[in-house]
Amino acid sequence: MSVSCKTLREDPVNSFMQPNRRHILNAGLGLGLAGLAPLAARADDKFPSRPITLVVPFPPGGSVDIMARQYSEPLSRILGVPIVVENRAGAGGSVASLAVARAKPDGYTLVVSSQSSHLANPLTQPKVGYDPIKDFENIAILGRQPNALVVHSSLPIKSVKEFVDYAKKNPGKLNYGSGGIGSMGQLNVEMFKAVTGVFTTHIPYRGGTPLITAVLANEVQFILDNLVIMLPHVQSGKVRALAVASDQRLPQLPDVPTMAEAGYPELNLTSWTGLAAPGGTPDAIVQTLYKAVRQAATAPAMVANLKERGVIVPEEMGPAAFEKMMAERMVKFGDVVRKAGITAE
Repeated sequence: MSVSCKTLREDPVNSFMQPNRRHILNAGLGLGLAGLAPLAARADDKFPSRPITLVVPFPPGGSVDIMARQYSEPLSRILGVPIVVENRAGAGGSVASLAVARAKPDGYTLVVSSQSSHLANPLTQPKVGYDPIKDFENIAILGRQPNALVVHSSLPIKSVKEFVDYAKKNPGKLNYGSGGIGSMGQLNVEMFKAVTGVFTTHIPYRGGTPLITAVLANEVQFILDNLVIMLPHVQSGKVRALAVASDQRLPQLPDVPTMAEAGYPELNLTSWTGLAAPGGTPDAIVQTLYKAVRQAATAPAMVANLKERGVIVPEEMGPAAFEKMMAERMVKFGDVVRKAGITAE
């Protein structure tokens, strides 16, 4: 069995930008999906031989939980063992993530990661207790969620340019909402403010459900957050999407431009949901799990289900590339957090 070589990085400024040696060595591995079960058996004759616990750091019913349950059945079928989904909510995903980081690195305890637990929390929670790259083997992306700049339909605004012009002419008049202080919804808008030079006021809520209610009631005039939670309301006309953070326009909203088309390519950042194991998990196990995820993600039924929910089907991105993308996001959003002085409650 091969053993992971994940090592601590000493440079605190560049720590998130340095992929570990194990991933560099494996960056060029071919990851064909055909005949997955035999490949898994050859990679590690003993893994998996018993149920795998898939920890969700949030309550049932949210987008991360839905993604976990969407993958659990096909992964169970591919790997040949039960996948047990376990919800452990607390501290915006930090409680469960820390527990998994400290779990035995044998592949039998995994966490469904997201930009909340593995980006926003480490940047905004001083005592989060884990490093999202050093303390985990980040295996694969399960799906990407396009963010969207969404405004209440009562605003006389139909484009990002009109929004920026209106906000500059009315500084402080527009309120934006998020799922809480230090949430990705806040970080997204603070980056938008830094890029566009507008001034708006933050009103945090305790989670996605009250945030949706506030947007629909015009308590806040806009958000820049996960489109999945607002898509039905955009389609009903209750709110208006001005732009989506996606490489391409979405089939559900073909008339809504991307952030790049709107003139802000640096804001064209999708959210992601992924799969991670404790740091030090053997590479053979990581590769087995990666290949299983890719087989599940590319199945026609999964592709159709993801698209129906407004989720972008994940591209083929191995563990090395996944961690490189995470490191780049940590640097980019870390700068936003420092300049805005954001500290989570």
